[in-house]
Amino acid sequence: MFEVLESVKRVAKGSQWVSIDKVALNRFSHDLVSRDTEIPPWEDQYHFSGTRQETLAYLLVLDSINFCFWPAPGKAKWEIQYRAESLSGYYALAAALKRAAQSGTPITSAQYWADLSLDTLTRILGQKGDLQLLEQRLENLREVGRVLLTHYEGEAYQLVEAAHGSAVELARLVARRFASFRDVAQYKGTPVFFYKRAQILAADLYGAFGGRGWGRFTDMDALTAFADYKLPQVLRHIGVLRYTGDLSERVDRGVLLEPGSPEEVEIRANTLWAVELIRRELRDLGNNLRAFEIDWILWNLGQEERFRAKPYHRSVTIFY
Repeated sequence: MFEVLESVKRVAKGSQWVSIDKVALNRFSHDLVSRDTEIPPWEDQYHFSGTRQETLAYLLVLDSINFCFWPAPGKAKWEIQYRAESLSGYYALAAALKRAAQSGTPITSAQYWADLSLDTLTRILGQKGDLQLLEQRLENLREVGRVLLTHYEGEAYQLVEAAHGSAVELARLVARRFASFRDVAQYKGTPVFFYKRAQILAADLYGAFGGRGWGRFTDMDALTAFADYKLPQVLRHIGVLRYTGDLSERVDRGVLLEPGSPEEVEIRANTLWAVELIRRELRDLGNNLRAFEIDWILWNLGQEERFRAKPYHRSVTIFY
């Protein structure tokens, strides 16, 4: 997405708190190639799969509340019991919605979400521990229901079809229709486009449908990485991202960064620009991984304990 890349490139060029180490970036890129790193497959174990229409609607619902899984200071992390596992984070959310769908809860119905209550959402998520921004998640889900009913006859697939097979146009359309997906910050008086969850929706459709049907897009290579808190944690661990001493100290102590603050925007923007530079380096090495595939690799690395030596930055926001 040119508006995303152009705006994050501008931030990276003028950053004061975050920088990209080109030597470390080159080393990591060569390491990916030498290890012949595989693209992580779509995770069927925790994601719901019903009819094509149900699967698509499930993914829209999932991505509408896919953010901020870490607990507030002093609180226990949010977890659910799913089969024989204790799950937290994104996979807990995916599995909680899957469990609800399999038990007969009409989670793919736009009217159901438009009328949702906080008590019902709490029951669906089976809350144990602290899941922040629960009321904002409720409003996001209600917005999903309202927009689908108003513009798409209650059918999520009509939203996807309106993008005419373009992942970029789908992300733009979702960001335009849904305020909760409109992930745009300001930096030194100019807009910075991230569209994190809007782009993830396109990538999730691609993954869930195997690049076919409603998951077939002609421009998947135009998506960027997805600016969250796990990717910069991994990139910082491997030395690609470097923070100034003051910012490092605040991140390591778990001091909250204000959403939209220069430091927070720089972390997210440099993350996306670093992935773009990795993509270009890999291309020059004969490996044509796309940005979203590099994102998937980095995110999966972030689930390994060795990449958690330093904490991720913390901002209380609905966008990631």
